[in-house]
Amino acid sequence: MRVLITGVTGFAGSHLADYILENHPEVELFGNCRWRSPLDNIAHLIGKFRIIMGDLTDPSSERHVLEASKPDLVFHLAAQSYVPASFQQPRETIATNIACELNLLHGLREKLAGAMLVAGSSEEYGSVSEHEGPIDETHALSPLSPYGVSKVAQDLLAYQYHKSYGVHVVRSRAFNHEGPRRGEVFAPSNFAKQIAMVEAGKQAPEILTGNLEAARDYTDVRDVVRGYWLMLEKGKPGEVYNLCSGAATGKWAHKAPRRTVWKIGEVLTHLLGLSTIKEIAVKTDPARLRPSDVPYLYGDFTRAANELGWAPEIRFPQTLEDLLRYWRLKINA
Repeated sequence: MRVLITGVTGFAGSHLADYILENHPEVELFGNCRWRSPLDNIAHLIGKFRIIMGDLTDPSSERHVLEASKPDLVFHLAAQSYVPASFQQPRETIATNIACELNLLHGLREKLAGAMLVAGSSEEYGSVSEHEGPIDETHALSPLSPYGVSKVAQDLLAYQYHKSYGVHVVRSRAFNHEGPRRGEVFAPSNFAKQIAMVEAGKQAPEILTGNLEAARDYTDVRDVVRGYWLMLEKGKPGEVYNLCSGAATGKWAHKAPRRTVWKIGEVLTHLLGLSTIKEIAVKTDPARLRPSDVPYLYGDFTRAANELGWAPEIRFPQTLEDLLRYWRLKINA
């Protein structure tokens, strides 16, 4: 089996490569990235799979990537995925995320690839109040950022291509996921990096933050990429699946972690509790506040449980410990 991961040098892409190489030795793995992409996240995997450089926003480059890899399965993870950046660069975010997927969908239609996973986001749900949770896949899509809008467009394009042309596409809506290698612009990772910097004496004993009141349903990235694999192995073409730690019904209810929704401030408090420095100030940085923010996200993974046999396994406190350990090693390298 030949498998292509787009955005392989990214956070989820690198963990998916780890998962496939460890659990599916029968796979011939290919990874796509742009020529300027840093390779730090996959440095430990160099030589274990083939990297194909190419810009998926360019149809000819995308065609080269598919013709060179001839994939049975495509995991499409490449995207501009940082929500605050999407407010600063809405045109680039929307154009990039839609163009990459459209070019790949056209390749599937031409039989240059077999099946494709499109990595969506809980940001598609957007404006959700606490009493509406847990959110399942039938919930209305009301994105509150250009990034969320781009993900809704990707989601619906995948559905349209499946219905119109019969291509095998499965859609994910992964809620917030964290873990080692998470980009430092994302709140939990940024907090962990700042704490590691303070511990190393490279930053004053204070943490700069944005909105600490937003509440999120967090999952470990290593659970999420396992879910991605199961979606193309067992998922129904055209279907959409939540990946989250929130809630499940029936025989899967016991698989939901005891605590599923964390305020950003609670994440920071937990990380500070893991620090070797006990006196660290917390200061709000206005530059880190968004024009609008999703206040509350709490998901339901019953469909993924029933149809894929997927449920989260790694509890979030362990994720945060692993994340802080990652930054300590990186800061002190």
